[in-house]
Amino acid sequence: MTYNRDEEEASSATPNKPKRNKYAFMCAILASMASILLGYDVGVMSGAAIFIKQDFRISDVQEEVMIGVINLYALIGAAAAGRTSDWIGRRYTMVLAGVIFFLGAILMGLATNYAFLMFGRFIAGIGVGYALMISPVYTAEVSPASSRGFLTSFPEVFINFGIMLGYISNFAFAKFPLHLGWRFMLGIGVFPSIFLAVVVLMMPESPRWLVMQGQVGKAKKVLDKTSDSIEESQQRLADIKSAAKIPIHSTADIVHVPKQSSHGKGVWKDLFLHPTPSVRHVLIAAVGLHFFQQSSGIDSVVLYSPRIFENAGIKSDSEKLLATVAVGFTKTVFILVATFLLDRVGRRPLLLTSVAGKMLSLVTLGFGLTVIQQHGDVRLTWAVGLCITMVLSDVAFFSIGMGPIAWVYSSEIFPLKLRAQGASVGVIVNRVTSGVITMTFLSLTKAITIGGAFFLYAGIAAISWVFFYVVFPETQGRTLEDMEGLFGNLLWRFSKERKMEKNNVENGGEVQLETNG
Repeated sequence: MTYNRDEEEASSATPNKPKRNKYAFMCAILASMASILLGYDVGVMSGAAIFIKQDFRISDVQEEVMIGVINLYALIGAAAAGRTSDWIGRRYTMVLAGVIFFLGAILMGLATNYAFLMFGRFIAGIGVGYALMISPVYTAEVSPASSRGFLTSFPEVFINFGIMLGYISNFAFAKFPLHLGWRFMLGIGVFPSIFLAVVVLMMPESPRWLVMQGQVGKAKKVLDKTSDSIEESQQRLADIKSAAKIPIHSTADIVHVPKQSSHGKGVWKDLFLHPTPSVRHVLIAAVGLHFFQQSSGIDSVVLYSPRIFENAGIKSDSEKLLATVAVGFTKTVFILVATFLLDRVGRRPLLLTSVAGKMLSLVTLGFGLTVIQQHGDVRLTWAVGLCITMVLSDVAFFSIGMGPIAWVYSSEIFPLKLRAQGASVGVIVNRVTSGVITMTFLSLTKAITIGGAFFLYAGIAAISWVFFYVVFPETQGRTLEDMEGLFGNLLWRFSKERKMEKNNVENGGEVQLETNG
């Protein structure tokens, strides 16, 4: 057992190892396409809102509710996705997400009034919730440990790709007649959902879900294809069997799974009412990560970037939308950079660097917007350039750390029995926080100025840095079934396990095995 884990950890240090398993790579790409649904909606609504406001003559409050409320609607899908995916499987849950979003996109494109549009956003939001929860869970469950960070960051890559597509759609249809342009922007969202529903059927089912259903033979075939070696496949299967309370030495292709391990029975009690110290630590880490990811204001920057650019002195609608394309491009480029660093640098260094960069960017953005506001109609070219640069800097720093790591980390740290519902809790916190932030941004800017809003976000980012520094253990290179041994002491940075891991780095890797238990 120790020998296999040692080999597994050694493999995580080999840069070319993830590239050898093209099957796992393709599974991760196909599954992560579900995240395009959220990204497209976020990107397209930032620009479509300009024209919807003119067409339906809605107020600022109605506008911010329209933009942000999909995050609250997503709660329904996220809450149901855990139980649904345990029932019908990870793969068909993704198909369901695509079908629901397809209906929502059609309704939004055909909307004749504000209420009709909000109903369409309600339906689309449910699909977004399903997609957000299931995509990283599936990807984590098919990925070998050596490349799990790389592959599990793909959902965030496709969120950013979807955002960029939404921005491009805004720019492309901006010249259409007022009553048609925004309808095309929203309605074209049917195409990603159709594509998702089709390509998902090409994927295998999650091996961990198959084992939970007693289908060990099918799970073994998937693991053989998605592991870096036959030895690793055997080790992963043994670990999953152990977690599912199936005898490790059983060779039957179909086995009986103890009732308490299927369909999420007792999961909520184990998560909230009687958690072990390890599970409590995992839950706090996951919830805290998703809360701080959104409360530091990233969705305000992305969704209201046209407003920010307008406050910075850019008045033309086409110029504002073109600037948002630059935001989408920057986010996409830097998330791609992050995917190659997660399994080389580790989660903690990237996360702490990301948050520190966001703090600096948000403070400087707040300063630039405050200076511009104080000078009224006088155009300060340097301040305009500073604000645009800081918006791009903020999304860049977010994309190299907080963006992908929220999904990577929360999908890998929960024990098998708690994974689907635990990931759902993370998505719920993420979407509630995003909904509150985006539904109050315009009101907040009126209350404390737009510069003050970004100073507030910078303060929240500073608090999150301390939280991450103290609470988060490094998970790079560990198997999913090995995670529980890393957690249990909330003050992880000052714990015995942390000191032993530090000694491990200094002594060549022997001590770390003692903490794996």
